Amino acid sequence: MTAFSTTLDHRRHTDQLLQFARSTRGMPEAADLIGRSWWRCLQDYGLEPGRQQPARILTQSALREHQDAADELLAVARAGVDQLYRSIQSLGYVLLLTDSRGITVQFHGRQDQHDVLRRAGLYLGSDWSEAYAGTCAVGTCIQEQAALTCHRGDHFDGAHIGLTCTAAPIFDPFGKLLAVLDISALNAPDVRASQTFALHLTQLYARMIEDAYFLRCYRRQLIFRADESRELVALNGRILLALDHNGDIVAANTAGRRLLDSRAFSISGASSAAGRQSSPSPMALADLLGCPLDDVLSINHDCPDGVRAFRIAQQTLYGSLIEPVQEQEPLRRSDLSERVAELDALAGDDAAMRKTLQQAKRFRNRQVSLLILGETGSGKDVLANAIHRSSERGKGPFIAVNCAAIPESLIESELFGYCPGAFTGGRSKGAKGLIQQAHGGTLFLDEIGDMPLALQTRLLRVLAEQQVTPLGADKPVTVDCRVIAATHQNLPERVANGSFRADLYYRLNGATLTLPPLRQRADREFLMRSLLNALKVRVRRPSLRLRADAVSALLAWHWPGNVRELVNVLGYAEANAETDVITVAQLPESIIRPQQAYSRLQQVEVPDAECSGLNDRSDADTMAGAIDTDPQARQLAQLLEQQQWNLSAVARQLNISRPTLYRRIRRFGIARQTCIQ
Repeated sequence: MTAFSTTLDHRRHTDQLLQFARSTRGMPEAADLIGRSWWRCLQDYGLEPGRQQPARILTQSALREHQDAADELLAVARAGVDQLYRSIQSLGYVLLLTDSRGITVQFHGRQDQHDVLRRAGLYLGSDWSEAYAGTCAVGTCIQEQAALTCHRGDHFDGAHIGLTCTAAPIFDPFGKLLAVLDISALNAPDVRASQTFALHLTQLYARMIEDAYFLRCYRRQLIFRADESRELVALNGRILLALDHNGDIVAANTAGRRLLDSRAFSISGASSAAGRQSSPSPMALADLLGCPLDDVLSINHDCPDGVRAFRIAQQTLYGSLIEPVQEQEPLRRSDLSERVAELDALAGDDAAMRKTLQQAKRFRNRQVSLLILGETGSGKDVLANAIHRSSERGKGPFIAVNCAAIPESLIESELFGYCPGAFTGGRSKGAKGLIQQAHGGTLFLDEIGDMPLALQTRLLRVLAEQQVTPLGADKPVTVDCRVIAATHQNLPERVANGSFRADLYYRLNGATLTLPPLRQRADREFLMRSLLNALKVRVRRPSLRLRADAVSALLAWHWPGNVRELVNVLGYAEANAETDVITVAQLPESIIRPQQAYSRLQQVEVPDAECSGLNDRSDADTMAGAIDTDPQARQLAQLLEQQQWNLSAVARQLNISRPTLYRRIRRFGIARQTCIQ
């Protein structure tokens, strides 16, 4: 749009507002939401037609106060907001969630448009109250308590006439406005009808968020859920009624309040609707449905599908019951649900983790070697330690050996120990090996896939004979220990290519426990709160908590470093937080702006410590020549280039660990600028 056409549009808009002011004698009729808003802007707020106000963005401290006040709603709304934005982002929309005063407390928009969106007011902390911004979707929705689309020239302020904004209200269980959900586009089409679907979509998600908030508020009470469709009631029943122990209705969602209003009943303990001459009697659900209360309470026991039909006047409603959440689930006499505190603390409601922990419970007291599989950082050592502590060997030692971290020249003496004088530089009295130290407890062999092939033979003999012979000793020493091994590598593939002994693999693989990567776990929020609780104890900050915007950012991150990365991120945030509330601003840059961080990660994948000495141009030229003459170096350089320096992918393809890959890159002197083009 040219500057001339923009100026012309503003002039026409100003003329339209002036004409409205001259011709309108009073508040427009009830159906005209935009007209009523224009009237308020002129008469109540004294806003000037033709003005173009800059966006008002709150300071971080002021925004934090609004977000803290809306924290419980933000925690509930997060999933719906994220899901809605994924549905609309390809269409050029941004998403705002404001509080009841019109302050944006959650925002989703394209990273590359943030400067433009901020200038337009479509940004976190922006003020969309009608008294400041004039007629707009959010502000007018707050005043009218109704969903609407404010399209282009519907806006009062000239700065907004290029926008199209659609908003829907979110109410609390007693009908008080909680928040407003809004989707907006910077460059709107001229045709207003193009926003019809946007209005329906926004209303749908606002209702979903409102109902989720209702269910959270009354999760410890019996809830009657109803709908006109039997097939949909259990899945998405529109009417929600919370009941007390007498069967009286204590709260209702928007659809439920409409039903009660139509029957001239009120919610128990709630004030009567405005304008009524007298307060109606509190409603008992049995009176509303015209049936004994037992007909409702027996739904889950007597009805095979958990649904029962009820008749209200000429309307048939199908109802189901949502049982209250118990403080503590009853113990079941089943091995599958056996309570083991050390293991139960490792997961929430993730199905894959529950399956793994059930297996761990079965095998924790068996003399069966365990093999734990999972990506680096997924918590293999934590699971092994929990199995040990919950087992009959829990009072014995837990000895962890990182087979990838011990130098090849020392790994034999570290594992098996040595006698006095066994080799130069050893202790004068000799030393017990790690295997012998694990006597009576558990030996945890981490990254077993990186153990040198020659040493695998000796380890196999130890496992088979339960005896270890220290270096320089004539007689073996009996060892009683349980072995748990772990690796992120594909051991069957390594067995197939000859880099791992088949007999050792089958000796270690008595039972396999698989840990899912953090990005695939459904209990990420449970895990981050558990880790935060442990951190609070460690740093002595008992009031430390995560605000909803920080939780949203953490859940959105893909966690390439798995649980280990999450632990580090929480530690960073705690150290960075000046108060006991961790907000998104205290998180690392990689979490807040993942696209830029990912780009930087792609540019420099090898750690500086592993590439020291490779930055000098003359050295790089020399090493590039070495690549040309060494077939192995050339093959590795080509593979790195093909995988765009994704070291994890290269390590998997070569069946080696990342530390081994780093060593090869350093040994061959490969840097990005020396790779084959």
